[in-house]
Amino acid sequence: MTLELFLRLLTAFACGVAIGLERQMRQRNAGLRTITLVASGSCLFVTLGVLTGNGVSGVTQIAAYVVFGVGFLGGGVIMRDKGSIQGINTAATLWCSAAVGVLSGAGHYGPAIAGTVIVLLANTVLREVSRMINATPVSNADLVREYVLTIVCREADEVHIRTAISNSMYSAPLSFQSLTSEDVDGDPGRMRVAATLKLHPKYQSKLEQMASRLSMEKSVSSVSWSAREAEPTPE
Repeated sequence: MTLELFLRLLTAFACGVAIGLERQMRQRNAGLRTITLVASGSCLFVTLGVLTGNGVSGVTQIAAYVVFGVGFLGGGVIMRDKGSIQGINTAATLWCSAAVGVLSGAGHYGPAIAGTVIVLLANTVLREVSRMINATPVSNADLVREYVLTIVCREADEVHIRTAISNSMYSAPLSFQSLTSEDVDGDPGRMRVAATLKLHPKYQSKLEQMASRLSMEKSVSSVSWSAREAEPTPE
């Protein structure tokens, strides 16, 4: 029995080292030692259930506590940096390492090794697949972007410019959000008309054409537009 338990711990250690090496080479927060300790510790906890003779239910209960505890550990490696979340993949790797350790502790060597292979494939092969997907042209992405079109014109022609903008919206695949007007500081007799709209980035040329047409109006002194952060389209 002692040899069998030692083999289980050795399997968990080896699987943890295999997963941890990949994380360490990428200089992640949870690297070789952390991943190995999580896998080995999970194995030890399950081994405790085996040694106490509580049966399958006891081992299953201990495994549930291991998953719960690793959740807190995973939360420690997730960070927020300038509005973006980092470390989720490393936290998921910790979670999977705990599962590998639990399987090893329960004596399921085949699934433990298979799980290790799956984790390594996910962190290497799928990593490259993700990069290839992210490198695809934005025209293929399911995104919408908010644009602001700003026109400066004579105050007397404000209504005409607003009408021209509204007509352009109906003739192009543009999603009209708002249309506002305000006085131009330091330039009496001039108005600034701002149109906010949403559209797919592949239709940006439509916005450029609309801005070009408006710039040809005699009363218009300037036309500009800016794009804001893209967001996924709602399903």
